[in-house]
Amino acid sequence: MKLLFKQRIFSWFDSYDIYDEQENTVYTVEGQLSWGHCLKIFDTYGNEIGTVKERILTLMPKFEVYLGNQYLGCIEKEFTFFKPRYDIDYNGWHIEGDLWEWDYRITDRNGETVAAISKELFHWSDTYVIDVKNPRDALCALMFVLAVDAEKCSRN
Repeated sequence: MKLLFKQRIFSWFDSYDIYDEQENTVYTVEGQLSWGHCLKIFDTYGNEIGTVKERILTLMPKFEVYLGNQYLGCIEKEFTFFKPRYDIDYNGWHIEGDLWEWDYRITDRNGETVAAISKELFHWSDTYVIDVKNPRDALCALMFVLAVDAEKCSRN
């Protein structure tokens, strides 16, 4: 399953539209006014289905992820010099990026690919393709990709 993740250009807060392979909107993401990043994920009917919230005052960037009101896990950036890596306390998942921070891979505890994320160049805003191996992992993968993108925004 593929998802296309596009940041909206003219918005005061982080906001994104997420499309499926047929270019149908499947999720929308709205940034909320808060200390640190707080992203709310909505389904096509406008129901809030998830939250990505930055923990502040931490040594390394951390984000908590909620599916509805249920805590799903925390993603934390690891200290590295070249390739970005993130540890996730959910299903043994781990994220590793390339040197340019354009392409990422989410793997499970066995090293199997859960999702591959690639940044599309030459767009007005951040645009990523998320290729998820199992469709039931799509929303969780999306929320962890949102956390990585928010962490990169905080640095820039």
